[in-house]
Amino acid sequence: MDRNTIIGLVLIFLLLLVWQQYMAPSKEEIQEQQRLQDSIALAQQQEDSLRLLEQQAIVDSTAGQQAIEASDSLLLLRNRTAYGPFTPAASGEARSMVLENDLFKVSVSTKGGRINEVELKKYFRLVDGEDGKEEKVPLKLLDDQKNKFGYFIPLANLPSGGVNTDDLYFQVAQSDATSLTLRAPADNGGYFEQRYSIKDGTYNIGYELSFKGLNTVIPQDKDAIQLTWVNYLDKLERNSQYERRYSTVYFKPADEDPDYCSCTSDDVEEVDNKRVKWVSNANQFFNSSLLANEAFGSAVLETKMLPEDADNLKLLVSRINLPYNHGQDEAFGMSFYIGPNEFDRLYNMGYELQDVIPFGRSLFGTINRWVIRPLFNFLSSFIGSKGIVILFLTLIVKLLLYPLTYRMLYSQSKMGALKPRMEHLKEKHKDDPQQQQVESMKIYREFGVNPLGGCLPMLLQMPIWFALYRFFPASIEFRQASFLWATDLSSYDVFFRLPFELPFNMGAHVSLFTVLWAITTLIYTYYNTRHMDMTANPAMKYMQYIMPIMFLGFFNTFASGLTCYLLFSNILNITQTIVTKNYIIDQHKIEKELEAYRQKPKKKGGFQERLEQALKEQQRVQAERGTQGRKKK
Repeated sequence: MDRNTIIGLVLIFLLLLVWQQYMAPSKEEIQEQQRLQDSIALAQQQEDSLRLLEQQAIVDSTAGQQAIEASDSLLLLRNRTAYGPFTPAASGEARSMVLENDLFKVSVSTKGGRINEVELKKYFRLVDGEDGKEEKVPLKLLDDQKNKFGYFIPLANLPSGGVNTDDLYFQVAQSDATSLTLRAPADNGGYFEQRYSIKDGTYNIGYELSFKGLNTVIPQDKDAIQLTWVNYLDKLERNSQYERRYSTVYFKPADEDPDYCSCTSDDVEEVDNKRVKWVSNANQFFNSSLLANEAFGSAVLETKMLPEDADNLKLLVSRINLPYNHGQDEAFGMSFYIGPNEFDRLYNMGYELQDVIPFGRSLFGTINRWVIRPLFNFLSSFIGSKGIVILFLTLIVKLLLYPLTYRMLYSQSKMGALKPRMEHLKEKHKDDPQQQQVESMKIYREFGVNPLGGCLPMLLQMPIWFALYRFFPASIEFRQASFLWATDLSSYDVFFRLPFELPFNMGAHVSLFTVLWAITTLIYTYYNTRHMDMTANPAMKYMQYIMPIMFLGFFNTFASGLTCYLLFSNILNITQTIVTKNYIIDQHKIEKELEAYRQKPKKKGGFQERLEQALKEQQRVQAERGTQGRKKK
């Protein structure tokens, strides 16, 4: 290698060193390049990790899908075993569908296709608010979650023998504000259908069942579909003890009068070999009734009493058989009435549904339904206050019964005219009470006075009293109607509350109407009997004053409409007695009448003579016993 070559190589080497030094990156540029390389490496690592996760997810998804498919297969198998042809309706979504008119709002659940709540728009419940004052809350029927209303459809090859529609999910086939159609599909293309319809101005609900194509799955030896209706009655009134006595299940055999289960104890009524027209679950003022267009088959109705501190009033259970004829497209028509016990509405429903109103049976119920109720409605048509209506009702009843009252007072006046003679007789035989009775009967017979004459008119008035006893707490017109201090004439009035419960279920309150009734009863008793001779039976003198005090406890929890009526009745009784004895009955005329009767020849026989002879015989027997006792000594 010559010198020029070496010099050239050295220059090139030096030039490369200079270029490398000049073009070399700075420290900051080296750090930026390192950061970029690190980012690229991290991104590559994340991409590799995601690829691995995706591959694992694919594996897991395949295994999960297989597990879900296995679970669905197992559920399908279970549903097939439990529901048979109704397996398509074994699962679904429970929704609440609402029908509404001007009187009520009806909620129907797609689970079971049954009514699960009815809210009445014109009626309310009264509850105690936080400040102690009464508050109104919506009144609802059939809303207890424990209630059931389902049909048992018999099916072959199922362990349970069939399916209960309460367990099925219904599909909405048609729905608007006033009608609803729900279907539970079967896997053969058939279905079980429930149709509801309402219209304004009524508490009626049209209700129809349809069995489409189910004749191939229901066994041929089954000719009935059983409905099980379980209804826990809610406490709707303030006085639940009283409400319990007027709540039960009513029913009507197609060719007989309505009947009912016991209101005061557990009871079961079996209606075999009879068709049933309707079944009604009745509270004191409201009822939920199911009526067949034609007739149900047999039925078993049951009432179960619940403890007084239970949340519910009673448990009513109805098992009703619906006839089934194995038709390809078969229907059974019914209707509900879910609303108040308004007499005219129920009467217009027909088939004696108005008998669910507890007016009483036999004579008392007849008086309430066809005498007192129409009279009350007539007065209410132009008198707004129910309390004033009770006052006029009392006045009318007193005027109608006044002939009987007059006879009672006239008989008392005749006995009062004989009182001086009775006093003389009492003094003459003061040591011999039995002889007093014998001589008293002689005087009564001599002057033609019947000592029981004042009692007979009172006995004839008893049907009216017993009818009114049932009328006030059974009439919904008095429910939550206020008068003076009473806020609800169908329940007890509370003048003031007590910090403790009174014994014998008298409540923790004082009813002022009851107290005033007792006071006026004592006043009336004193004025009405002050001229009567109680020598023959002294205990009676004190008993007539003790009875009103004893009845304070009974009436303290009774309907204030009745105690208000009794108070008005006492006031009118006192007025009638004072006016009749002092201004209508002529005492001088009575004395002349007694003397004239004394002069007449007397016929032998009669009740008084027989009573006199009985007293003489009793006197003779006691005298003989006394003589024998003295001889033994």
